[in-house]
Amino acid sequence: MSLLPLTPDELLATTRSIRKRLDFSRPVEREVIQECLELAAQAPTGGNNQNWHFVVVTSQRQREALGDIYRKGFAHYQQLILSGRLTTSTSATAPEQVASYRKVRRSSQYLLDNIHRVPVMLIPCIYDRVDGQPSVEQAGTWGSILPATWSFMLAARARGLGTCWTTLHLYYERQAAAILGIPYERVTQAALIPVAYTLGTDFKRASRVPLQSIVHWEQW
Repeated sequence: MSLLPLTPDELLATTRSIRKRLDFSRPVEREVIQECLELAAQAPTGGNNQNWHFVVVTSQRQREALGDIYRKGFAHYQQLILSGRLTTSTSATAPEQVASYRKVRRSSQYLLDNIHRVPVMLIPCIYDRVDGQPSVEQAGTWGSILPATWSFMLAARARGLGTCWTTLHLYYERQAAAILGIPYERVTQAALIPVAYTLGTDFKRASRVPLQSIVHWEQW
């Protein structure tokens, strides 16, 4: 598989959350997913335990079932917002921020409507349960699966694949575990990553808040 001509900095700066430019019609070769997972497995884990697992879903029946759970999770998320039990983190007020937020909402809705059509879903898991763990232990657990998953997403981008980090299905994680045969009592799912070739590969750097507004030297 040939790689896109990207420098390391370009790869890091242009690996976007891809939704509307996922190519649902083009199959993703098993060996390409395998290459990306080989690189994912080079990421660090706490104590070098390597206690990660990756469930690769290509079956249409399973993808449709997970898509239903994803949409069910979104409905639950919306209900939490409407009831006031959950508040969104956006504080966009400038016109360009509002426009960007609306664009993300539209692309999120598109993925919601079409997620069952992606040729591959990746479910990264960690062999542990974080429920009830103190924050220091949770940090170690998440820190042992998130870097590997991001490495997978970078490797996918280098091969012309698009990905997007999603977590809505985790509202019904136990149901997803039953579909995929994941031992829920011992394994935590971290995300659901849709994977597909992209419609074009010309992704750009994203607009971000000024660095000085988020970086603190020596103290907050």
